[in-house]
Amino acid sequence: MKKSIQYLKGVGEKRAQLFKKLGIDSVDALLRYYPRAYVDYKNTVDIFDAGPDDTVCVKAEIVTPIEEKKVRPGMTVYRFVAADETGQMTVTLFNQKYLAAKLHQGSTYLFYGKISGHQYYREMSSPEIKEENYAGIHPVYHACEGLSSAAIEKVVKTAMEYIEDEALPEELLGKYKLTSLSSAIRNIHFPTSLEALQAARRRLMFEELFLLQTGLMLIKHRREQKAGAKIDGAPLEEFLSLLPFSPTAAQKRVINECLSDMQSGKRMNRLVQGDVGCGKTAVAAALMYVCAKNGHQSAIMAPTEILAEQHYKTLKKLFGDTLQVELLTGSTKKSEKNRIKQALLCGNCDIAVGTHALIEEDVQFHSPALFITDEQHRFGVAQRDKLSGKGGGVHTLVMSATPIPRTLGLIIYGDLDISIIDELPAGRTPIETYQVGSALHPRIYNFIKKHVAEGRQVYVICPLVEEGETALTSAEEYYKTLSEGALSGLRLGLLHGKLHSRDKDAVMKSFALGEIDVLVATTVVEVGVDVPNATLLIIENAERFGLSQLHQLRGRVGRGQHKSTCILISDAQNENATERFRVLCETTDGFKIAEADLAARGPGDFLGRRQHGLPELKIASLQTDIKAMQVAREEAAALIARDPDLSAHPVLKERARELFRTANTL
Repeated sequence: MKKSIQYLKGVGEKRAQLFKKLGIDSVDALLRYYPRAYVDYKNTVDIFDAGPDDTVCVKAEIVTPIEEKKVRPGMTVYRFVAADETGQMTVTLFNQKYLAAKLHQGSTYLFYGKISGHQYYREMSSPEIKEENYAGIHPVYHACEGLSSAAIEKVVKTAMEYIEDEALPEELLGKYKLTSLSSAIRNIHFPTSLEALQAARRRLMFEELFLLQTGLMLIKHRREQKAGAKIDGAPLEEFLSLLPFSPTAAQKRVINECLSDMQSGKRMNRLVQGDVGCGKTAVAAALMYVCAKNGHQSAIMAPTEILAEQHYKTLKKLFGDTLQVELLTGSTKKSEKNRIKQALLCGNCDIAVGTHALIEEDVQFHSPALFITDEQHRFGVAQRDKLSGKGGGVHTLVMSATPIPRTLGLIIYGDLDISIIDELPAGRTPIETYQVGSALHPRIYNFIKKHVAEGRQVYVICPLVEEGETALTSAEEYYKTLSEGALSGLRLGLLHGKLHSRDKDAVMKSFALGEIDVLVATTVVEVGVDVPNATLLIIENAERFGLSQLHQLRGRVGRGQHKSTCILISDAQNENATERFRVLCETTDGFKIAEADLAARGPGDFLGRRQHGLPELKIASLQTDIKAMQVAREEAAALIARDPDLSAHPVLKERARELFRTANTL
């Protein structure tokens, strides 16, 4: 129901502005603004049946006059005794004159709060106090200044007559024994019992996941129905002759999977996943070469300028004068930008490499056929759609170096087909990984000096930026300590997320050029520039990082011909940290590590909001409801197979579209 909340009884223009602060602008948004907690005034506890420090609801009569006492300027205390059949408790209110004035000796009230005292004495300080007829389970909402939880509750009651039509197919309600939408909405806000609340949560959670998967499949179906840019010849042998190495079987397989899509007549929408160093860029280069030889243009978008510049240099070196490659970023000079935009529009540029600058409205292509986004976890559905929306029939390829178990990949990237490069190029020397305690710092510093003396470079990773956040080493403080102490004779650099993007790029460029020996950094280097000369990675307080994150950090070294080492420094003795270190020291296979991380910690490490770029969920959790998500995906797939455009399910279609509307993808 898209009725503006302003016209709901009890709201008005001023209060509507307060609701907007909470992200609520319509009656439907209000009904989907679920409580953050509940207060149970229904199940009361006798005064002396409550244990000390229990938070309970007590039904009791005020048996003494309400005593008012000013204990100090600005502090007035109101105190009285309330009693039930089991005994008495002293109730204390602080500066609550308005509430105290409403209470009367001889009347019975509901007192909700924490009981304190001992075996023969009970008291309650600053409890919630309600009239006797208030009994029931009541919602508690995230509120804001000027709009209390109680005020929101009152307006939600008014909105109940506007509950929207049922979206879930009738057969799903029966198959999974789900309550109706009307019952679920009423009981999520005003549950008649804890069982009814649980049933409401279960239904709304499944509905949200089902809508998510249905939306993703609608996107996929819509793309599949559109014709793709025509790719006929695939001069692969010609491209392979340009490579300074022999591609792996996995690279060839993935290239052929992509070309099969691109030659099918339909649009390709594919995710290429592979561990750090598996050769995803070579796959992308092969496809861009084929497009160029078919008279079409390609673009590759990276999350940072330095990564975009790295791709640009790689492609320029590979293609030489064979293809025209241009670099477009936020730092590109205006005159150069205008030249590149004109070249793209006229068809004089075969490949555009860049950052978000590529999706600006005035960047237009003459004959676009392939758009690639690198490090997919940095971009959401909307951003890759914005790039692919720059031309009819454009094929889409997204690349990720974050290994994700296939089952999760199908869920996160439900709108894409998935290819996996599960083989590293021959000749790569495995990174040796060790875990040591902080007592070995002196030896580690000597090890750093040895690497630098041999002409190599070193990363030192810290989990924090500023000193004082906790007792853990911070990047800024550690940089200062090392610069003035153990590594004073070396050239040190500092890199962290609070630096301006231009400063970050400048530091990484200096490191890549060999002007910095030791780079002290936070996880901002987790996905970054390729520095083949960096052969040693030190991770301080390693227990602070997840297993997959440690593996991503480790991928910063081992990218050249020299032997590389990763040292995890931690004094943690707990079983969880010990197991993470064991797995990391035993294998460098990112997919095995991802599976181990999934088994140990659940999918939260893979499905963080920043990473997946999916619409925000209000009641379901991508961290804990993974099984329900799999069921929802299966049911959504079956429904789309029967009713591809959801013509028989108009309400469901509109709700799925609404979920993705903020991302401009449906």
